[in-house]
Amino acid sequence: MNEHPNWPRLKEDEEQPWQTLSSRQLVTGIRPITEDQVRTPGGTQFAYQYRQRGPRAVFILPVTTGGEVVLIRQYRYPLRATITEIVAGGVEGGEDIQRAAERELLEEVGGTAQEWWPLPGFYPQPSISGVVFYAYLALGVTLGEAHLEPTETIERFCVSIPEAYRMLEVGEIQDGSSALTLWQARRVLTDRGYF
Repeated sequence: MNEHPNWPRLKEDEEQPWQTLSSRQLVTGIRPITEDQVRTPGGTQFAYQYRQRGPRAVFILPVTTGGEVVLIRQYRYPLRATITEIVAGGVEGGEDIQRAAERELLEEVGGTAQEWWPLPGFYPQPSISGVVFYAYLALGVTLGEAHLEPTETIERFCVSIPEAYRMLEVGEIQDGSSALTLWQARRVLTDRGYF
C-alpha cells in the first residue's frame, strides 16, 4: 500500500467558483504569503491572504514490535511550549510521500517499520493554507538512534496503545494533526487486534 484512496482527491477543483482578479506576494521565504483580489459568484470583491499550496508534510503514528505507540515531546517556538505529538515532517521537493515518512521516522526517533498503512490525507488549515498533510500508521517499528536536525528539540517516549488514546481523549496531545492521525489509525489498530 503506497497511498490512501482519498489522496488523489486532495487537489484543486477543475472549475473555480471564485475569480482571481490579481495576485501579489506579501511574504517570501519558507512560509510565503500571497494576497489575491478575488470575486465571488455573487459579485463580492475582497482581498484574501493565504499560504499557497506547495509544502506537503507527513504524519506517522509508529507502533513498536512490542505494541507500544512512539510519541514525542517537541519544543514549538511559536507556542513557546513543549507539546506532545507524533512523528512528522516535510516532504522534500519531488520526494515520494512514503519515502518522506520513512526518512522522518528514522530522523526523529531512529525508527524503521515492517508495515506501512496509509491513512486519509487532510488539509490542516484550509481557510488560510493550501498545505496538504499525508498520514501513515507504521507497524512493527524498531527504534535506534535518532538523527535530529540542529533546530529540533525532541524527546521520544513510548506508551501503551490504550494510554495513547487516553492521552488523546483528555487533551494531552495538543497538536491537531497528531490527534487526527491517532483517530484515523484506531480502525486499523482495532482490525489488526491491537485493542
